[in-house]
Amino acid sequence: MTQHDRLLIIDFGSQVTQLIARRLRELNVYCEIHPYNKVDDAFLNSFEPKAVILSGGPDSVTRAGSPRAPEALWSFGVPVLGICYGQQTMMQQLGGLVEHGHGTAEFGRAFVTPTKDSLSILDGWFADGREQVWMSHGDHVSKIAPGFQVYGTSPNAPFAVTADPARHFYAVQFHPEVHHTPKGAKLYENFVKLAGFTGDWTMGLYREQAIAAIRAQVGDKKVICALSGGVDSSVTAILIHEAIGEQLTCVFVDHGLLRLGEAEQVVAMFRDNYNLNLIHADESDLFLGKLQGVSDPETKRKIIGGLFIDVFQKYANGIEGAEFLAQGTLYPDVIESVSFSGGPSVTIKSHHNVGGLPAKMGLKLVEPLRELFKDEVRALGRELGLPASFIGRHPFPGPGLAIRCPGEITTEKLDILRQADAVYIDQIRKHGLYDEIWQAFAAILPMKTVGVMGDGRTYDYALALRAVTSVDGMTADTYPFSHDFLGETMTRIINEVKGVNRVFYDITSKPPGTIELE
Repeated sequence: MTQHDRLLIIDFGSQVTQLIARRLRELNVYCEIHPYNKVDDAFLNSFEPKAVILSGGPDSVTRAGSPRAPEALWSFGVPVLGICYGQQTMMQQLGGLVEHGHGTAEFGRAFVTPTKDSLSILDGWFADGREQVWMSHGDHVSKIAPGFQVYGTSPNAPFAVTADPARHFYAVQFHPEVHHTPKGAKLYENFVKLAGFTGDWTMGLYREQAIAAIRAQVGDKKVICALSGGVDSSVTAILIHEAIGEQLTCVFVDHGLLRLGEAEQVVAMFRDNYNLNLIHADESDLFLGKLQGVSDPETKRKIIGGLFIDVFQKYANGIEGAEFLAQGTLYPDVIESVSFSGGPSVTIKSHHNVGGLPAKMGLKLVEPLRELFKDEVRALGRELGLPASFIGRHPFPGPGLAIRCPGEITTEKLDILRQADAVYIDQIRKHGLYDEIWQAFAAILPMKTVGVMGDGRTYDYALALRAVTSVDGMTADTYPFSHDFLGETMTRIINEVKGVNRVFYDITSKPPGTIELE
């Protein structure tokens, strides 16, 4: 397989380190994130990076034993960019000084002004005299390292941009990767350009290499794939089918918690249009039976997850000679499932895609998407010819409508929810808003309200509608529907969906873990 030019991101624990990688991937630069305590001299030599970026982090370089970059990096001979904590450890390790004190912290929006000297990574900056950036630091550089000069300052960061161009060392106190630094992408573009990257990371080439890798790994053996109908598992299935054809069998576990007509759509798309070997495991009665009377959200999730494994295993055991399990593991799954041993962060969450099924079934994993971010998976799906309407679908949770139905799950509530959600999404599509919204859905609330409809008194369910925008998946803001749209949509739901007499629109912003209702 052709080796890409590679950029190494040394992670010191910043919550936005993934965004650095995403900005670089948008520039067709292949990069990987690795924890600082896993990157030693031997790792540097084996990885052979063409450039290195040092991420931000929550620690303080003034603390004894705080994280450091490997000493070999400074003589490795490649360009290095330090960001926030990365700048501070660069200064400290190369002979500068970082201090902790009052009056020099900066959190949030700030403005950087240039010095008289120009710097290649700042090409395209300062056309209006200053640039908005996003700061997040308590410590501050009080003395720059020998060989460095100052190229940008902010009110509380006199060394906001420093560099030693002769050694190709660059350091910024702010975060160029976040959208609150509007020209941050240009800074990264300049950095990879001066490092000599040619932009050889494309989905067309990735498709060819992934197919070759799948064939080399699998040989003439059989592969089974858990197909949910979501973008990740679908792209995984189509890619592997293109590589090995009839050796792949997909199992679609229908847990009875899907949206209106979704099971039929999945079967028609993959069995009829792509001619995949597809087993439709309709086990909705089993799932709904086990969920009867259960209200606790975490208990519901565990029941669904456990049953999914049991059902999948039952059907997979009927596929003779299967030795591999295909999963739609993405790069964020891999990153977030790694905890720094003794480092600054803990595991953010456990992922069903990294473990579980293979350990129980004794199968070897095929994970052709594990190097990709979500937007890259969508690009690969387009490369594979999946319909645009499918590639652009809003995210849908694995437990399905169970987490959009707080309290006990009943067939009646699921039917109401499916119909209301279908009306809501239909409205969004009719108004041309679907692609502007990251995720939209209806949720049925665990309450009934008294209402008057016509000349009659009703006692029916209340619904909540949610629609959020998200640029990077890290945070989400409410989509600003017009009053006319909301009025029209709520009227349609109440008129067309029996069992609903009141609809609310949720206007709260959400961090990523709480976008869904439960």
